[in-house]
Amino acid sequence: MIERYSRKELKDIWDDKNKYSLWLKIEIAAAEAMEKLKLIPRGVAKKVKVRSRINPKRILDIEKNVKHDVIAFLTSITEKVGNDAKYLHKGMTSSDVLDTCFNLQLKQSGEIIVKDLDELLKNIKKQAIKHKFTLCVGRSHGIHAEPTTFGLKMLTFFEEFKRNRKRLLNSIDEISTCAISGAVGTFANVDPKVEKYVAKKLNLKIEPVSTQIIPRDRHAQFFSTLGIISSSIERFATEIRHLQRTEVLEVEEFFGNKQKGSSAMPHKKNPILSENLTGLARLIRSSVIPALENVALWHERDISHSAVERNIGPDATTALDFALVRLNNLIKNLNIFPKKMKKNIDITHGLLFSQRVLLELTNYGYTREQSYKIVQRNAMKSWKDNSSFYENLRKDSVISKKIPVNKLKTLFDFSYHTKKINIIFNRCLRK
Repeated sequence: MIERYSRKELKDIWDDKNKYSLWLKIEIAAAEAMEKLKLIPRGVAKKVKVRSRINPKRILDIEKNVKHDVIAFLTSITEKVGNDAKYLHKGMTSSDVLDTCFNLQLKQSGEIIVKDLDELLKNIKKQAIKHKFTLCVGRSHGIHAEPTTFGLKMLTFFEEFKRNRKRLLNSIDEISTCAISGAVGTFANVDPKVEKYVAKKLNLKIEPVSTQIIPRDRHAQFFSTLGIISSSIERFATEIRHLQRTEVLEVEEFFGNKQKGSSAMPHKKNPILSENLTGLARLIRSSVIPALENVALWHERDISHSAVERNIGPDATTALDFALVRLNNLIKNLNIFPKKMKKNIDITHGLLFSQRVLLELTNYGYTREQSYKIVQRNAMKSWKDNSSFYENLRKDSVISKKIPVNKLKTLFDFSYHTKKINIIFNRCLRK
């Protein structure tokens, strides 16, 4: 997590002050539950709430000596609260606090990312509707294929990010559990009712069974979802990068009046935002494999996952939040050039209609193989001579004997390729 690619809202979630504040909330909630169960004297939780102060520097100073973060935290609280602090953490283990807190931080981060996705979906939808019938060339293998619309291209991203939003909500639900089960998860020294109370207090679910730690398959799903979302970001960014190439130039990232494109070449406007998003996507996905490897821990607990999560938790969520906000601004302000799209369509002189001609020939008694050969012969001539595909077909003796000229002309109608666009949009945009 570095300043350049971090927003304050996400940074604050992973700040030591927020982490220790969550630890305190967990401890106070557990104390309240224990009071209700008459396991500790009444009034302890209130005293801790009133007297305690979070001092990250003091906690770190204590940790240098005790070599244990939770003990250092509890010691710092005791310094402020006094003797009543001895009732905190009764029957609990460090993992109860650490894991519940980590899940809360992931939940908090996930909820912000959901908001990012909501804003992104709104702006993608707007561009999709605006350019529903804006003709552009569809490409397969990077080669001109058949006509499509820029709106339909945008709609594919809209649906993809809708799925991502659903995945993330499921993953947030998966990660939103609380474990207050004590050493090796047996509840031998802490009543299960404490866990139930804490979970409700923190708007979490109880972990049905833990081994002292919350099972890491939950976290693996969460980080895998972040990885999938980052791949969708990269797909969008890659599309823009290609479409902004000088030879293509169908879209262009917004470029400020005072912006510079190159330190050496003043004419350049580079797709730097899309390239940056591609890099951030790679970074976010790098958290997925470590999260998967964290699932297989030794017996009831080891801490091999700890250093991993201290890094990937803040890094992956913060980077994804930043990337989504950047992508959203890019889409909202994207320069789109319909005239250049039409010009690019015309580059191949009608070759985009080859399939329709092929299909029409089969209606006149030719096999598909025969039709393909005839159409391909004329298409290759167009490629070679840079000539009109329609004129080559019109002059072809085989075709002219079968397909009337007026019929042949109708096969080069762009509306044929857009006639089902409304159906697709209705499928995607209906509530």
